[in-house]
Amino acid sequence: MNLVELTEYLVNTLVTKPATVTLGEENDDVFIIEVRVAEDEIGAVIGRGGKIANSIRTIVQAAAYVNNQGKVKINIDIQK
Repeated sequence: MNLVELTEYLVNTLVTKPATVTLGEENDDVFIIEVRVAEDEIGAVIGRGGKIANSIRTIVQAAAYVNNQGKVKINIDIQK
């Protein structure tokens, strides 16, 4: 499972409408995963005080470290 699939799995388990989640990726010096969620679902992905978002970042960064894939960042935003 690559990092984008892992992130998609984690986010889709949190939202009630997984079809509204879109992911994009950029690969420069740091692997960046862009997560876009519907406005009414953003609270479920970020969590109180950002705890869920930080947990998602920690899991994906750990997977990247174990697989020697370098640094990874996850940006979570509202889908427009």
